[in-house]
Amino acid sequence: MKRRMITNRKLAEFGQYLREEEYGKATMEKYLREVGYFCRWLENRKVDKKITAEFKNDLQEKGYAPSTINGKLSALNAFFRFAGWEECRVKFLRIQRQIFREQKKELNREEYRRLLKAAKDRKNERLALLMETICGTGIRISEMSYITVEALRRGRAEVVLKGKVRIIFLSGKLCRRLSEYAEKTGIVSGEIFLTGNGRRLSRRQIWREMKGLCQYAGLEEAKVFPHNLRHLFAEEFYRVSGDIVKLADVLGHSSIETTRIYLKTSGKEHTRYLDNMGLLM
Repeated sequence: MKRRMITNRKLAEFGQYLREEEYGKATMEKYLREVGYFCRWLENRKVDKKITAEFKNDLQEKGYAPSTINGKLSALNAFFRFAGWEECRVKFLRIQRQIFREQKKELNREEYRRLLKAAKDRKNERLALLMETICGTGIRISEMSYITVEALRRGRAEVVLKGKVRIIFLSGKLCRRLSEYAEKTGIVSGEIFLTGNGRRLSRRQIWREMKGLCQYAGLEEAKVFPHNLRHLFAEEFYRVSGDIVKLADVLGHSSIETTRIYLKTSGKEHTRYLDNMGLLM
C-alpha cells in the first residue's frame, strides 16, 4: 500500500474542491480544520490505512465523544475521497440511536422567552430579533444573510444552497418588526443583521452574544446556541401541523431521518409517556 503525504498544496486544492462542490461555509471550515488537526497529529508522517486507524484509536483513548470522532473521520474521509486515497478511509464508530434528547441540552418555550426578555432588557434589539427570526422560521444561522430588506418586501427569503432553492416564508408580524428595525438603523437594502460597521455578523459573535444572556436569563450555557432555536421551531411546527414531510421541506432536509432527530423528546418527557401508559399496577 502506498504511503502518502499531505502537503499544503494538497490542502489548498481540497479547499478549492469544497468550494466548487458548493459545500456550506461552516462545513468547509470544519473539514479544513479537522484535516489540519490530523496533519498536526501526523507530525510529518506519511498516510496509510494503518496510520488513519491509529488516529481513530488515539481519539478514543483521549476520551473524545463518539459523535466528535465521527465528525473528524467524516472530514478525513472526504479529503481521502477527493485525493483518490480511498484505501486510507476508515469506518465510523457505530452509535446506537438515542430515542430522546438530554434534558440539560433542551431549550423549551419558557426558556426561549426568558432569553428574549434578557436580550430586550439589555437593550440588544438586534440579538432579540435575530433569535426570533431563527425560532420563527427555522432558518439556519448560516442562512441569515438571505434575510434582507428585499425579502421582507416579498414576505419570503429564497435560500440557494448546493444548487437548490428553498423558500422560507416570513410571517407578517416578523416582517413588520424587522422592517421597523431596518428603518431605525438606516438599512435600506441588503442584509438586515449587520454589525455597527455594516459587516455581516459572524457565527462566533452570535454565539458569544447568546451565551452572554445566560446569566441574566438564569439558563445553563449548554442549552443556549443558535441551532437549538431551530430545534424549538421544528418541535412547535410539528406540534401544530403533525406533518413531518412538510417539516423536512421547511427545514431543507433531504432525508426525513434527519428531521426525526429534531423531534426527539427529552428523557423527562419520555418518562412521562411511560407513566401515562398505566401498565403498572
